[in-house]
Amino acid sequence: MPAVDESKIDFETIELFFFAYRDFVSDPDAILAKIEMGRAHHRVVYFVCRQPGMMVTDLLEILQITKQSLARVLKQLIDSGYIRQMAGAKDRRQRRLYPTLAGRELALALSEPQSRRISDAMQDLSPEQREGVLTFLRAMRGRAEGLETVETEGD
Repeated sequence: MPAVDESKIDFETIELFFFAYRDFVSDPDAILAKIEMGRAHHRVVYFVCRQPGMMVTDLLEILQITKQSLARVLKQLIDSGYIRQMAGAKDRRQRRLYPTLAGRELALALSEPQSRRISDAMQDLSPEQREGVLTFLRAMRGRAEGLETVETEGD
């Protein structure tokens, strides 16, 4: 292991991210546990609901996971009636994904407590501070160069 100068590590912010993420996903985790699903299912149903008709390849790119990682989760969501998969109108080889009514209701039920948590956390911020939060979060996006696509299903 290479030597690391601990004084250059922002432990406070790292810990705040850890605890914020833990609490941010806790409400959806509880809902998902009742239907024997997890965070990987949440991510899929969320993005399919946000972009109905998206292709499987688009979803793979958004989630930055492999086909194998997505296959089991997507199959379970389809078999459970949350997502439907249809061939593309122009190119029958395309697999397009759509939420069912149950899938849309699930996505909204999972997003509502998260939206409420965000709203509560930002309620005392000025419009400029809110924009600062969004700017910061946008800047945090992106994978470190050289990282490969993950082979696991996620959390």
